[in-house]
Amino acid sequence: MPSEANSLVISGFLDYLKVEKGLAPLTVSAYATDIRQFSGFLHKHKRTLLDARRNHVRDFLQELFSNSVDGRSVGRKLSALRHLYHYLLLDRLIEHDPTLNIDSPKQWKVLPKSLALEEMAALLEGPRSASRDKSAQAIARRDRAMLEVLYAGGLRVSEVVGVKLADLKLEGGYVVVRGKGDKERIVPLGKGAQQALNEYLRGARAALLGPKNSNLLFLGRGGRRITRQRVWQMVRLASRNTGRRVSPHMLRHSCATHMVENGADLRTVQTILGHADISTTQVYTHLALDRLKNVYQKYHPRAKAR
Repeated sequence: MPSEANSLVISGFLDYLKVEKGLAPLTVSAYATDIRQFSGFLHKHKRTLLDARRNHVRDFLQELFSNSVDGRSVGRKLSALRHLYHYLLLDRLIEHDPTLNIDSPKQWKVLPKSLALEEMAALLEGPRSASRDKSAQAIARRDRAMLEVLYAGGLRVSEVVGVKLADLKLEGGYVVVRGKGDKERIVPLGKGAQQALNEYLRGARAALLGPKNSNLLFLGRGGRRITRQRVWQMVRLASRNTGRRVSPHMLRHSCATHMVENGADLRTVQTILGHADISTTQVYTHLALDRLKNVYQKYHPRAKAR
């Protein structure tokens, strides 16, 4: 069993640290915690500490970054792994050190979090109102339209709350967005976003606006401007169906990731998201490649052949 094999390796390593290295108990305990965490990661991938490869070490460190573990802690865990595999090499229990040529955590780019397609579908189904109250129904339609637009065009929160009614060109299937530095860009809208916007504009916006006037597309009760905090709250509430804590920026990342996964070229994604530099967009190729590799490992009959 992988867990039993890992337990034996960890036990031998800790004895080595205590007896051969003479390390303090607190240091040994910290090493033990880090190694067991990596062991648990490997167990999910049906690997042991003895047959781990370089890609497993990198994936483990990347998972730590994705879970907001700070760089110093990630560096400490990598140091623990390096000591472990140095010990295993000395004892000739392995032939290759999987921690060789792993970059320092300071040089790593944290990959943005994105949602899977089924998670995105569950989130977009979130804003529904069973209430007959017109105001509650209007807000539900507004929230659904905002979610669709955030995902369809990868908009930032500041951009979606600042969209003007005149910026929306439903007949053309796009919206004019003002991004960083007040730069304008044209963002296409898919059928899902167009349908949600049509439902919102058919009466929900007027119900929220009341007797007031506003040039903004998305409004709060009484025609008030929507705050950034309100958008965050709305996304969090809608994401309860996904089982994850989702932020508005994750919808932007999901838009870019899903486009790249489906074959979109980086220049197009760069234009839609409003990135000034193509290097910012290139990070999404790493996400798409990781997912591609996972699917390959799961479904190709020779992926796990040894």
